[in-house]
Amino acid sequence: MNDDKKDNKNKGGASGMAIGMCVGLAVGTAIGAAAGSIGTWMPVGLSVGLCLGLVLGHNSKDDNEDDTDDKQ
Repeated sequence: MNDDKKDNKNKGGASGMAIGMCVGLAVGTAIGAAAGSIGTWMPVGLSVGLCLGLVLGHNSKDDNEDDTDDKQ
């Protein structure tokens, strides 16, 4: 019925983002606990982790595409 479906396979973007968010939240919480201001450092860690996760997920997607081009 819908012939124009896009291929929505997960190629690392979402998992990289989730891992980055978890690690960033953990690091932000640890820094906040040490500094005495968890309310400030939790969102900072979450934001930094989210950005790093997106970058890492995007890089792994590009690496997978480059590998398939070399095999042709």
